[in-house]
Amino acid sequence: MRNGLLVLAVVAMALAPMSASAAVVRHGFVGMGPAIYGGWYGPYWGPYWGPAYMGPYYAYPNSGQVKLDTKVKDALVFIDGSYAGTTHENKTMRLRPGAYNIEIREGGKTSFAEKVYVVAGSTLHLRPEL
Repeated sequence: MRNGLLVLAVVAMALAPMSASAAVVRHGFVGMGPAIYGGWYGPYWGPYWGPAYMGPYYAYPNSGQVKLDTKVKDALVFIDGSYAGTTHENKTMRLRPGAYNIEIREGGKTSFAEKVYVVAGSTLHLRPEL
């Protein structure tokens, strides 16, 4: 009888799911144990503070624009020697203020290369003849 209970206890422990406690960091405090979730999580939990309650939104506060005006869509654009995409993908590029080397390559040859200086808040129009 005793051996049967021992075997049953060992089998039950082997088949039972095992969980390990780990350190949980929340709001700067470290706690040990499983995570505890409480409260009701519905689609309308709490008041809605939408965009009307936020301040103004500035997507690119400290950048300038470089616009490519070209009819060729599959030429490759390189900025400072790094691939940036095609002319179709990069019609408008937002860059940090500074100097950049912009190259447009078509058919493996550099057909347009220019050093530009981007100023924050301004737009620079490039019209490469490809």
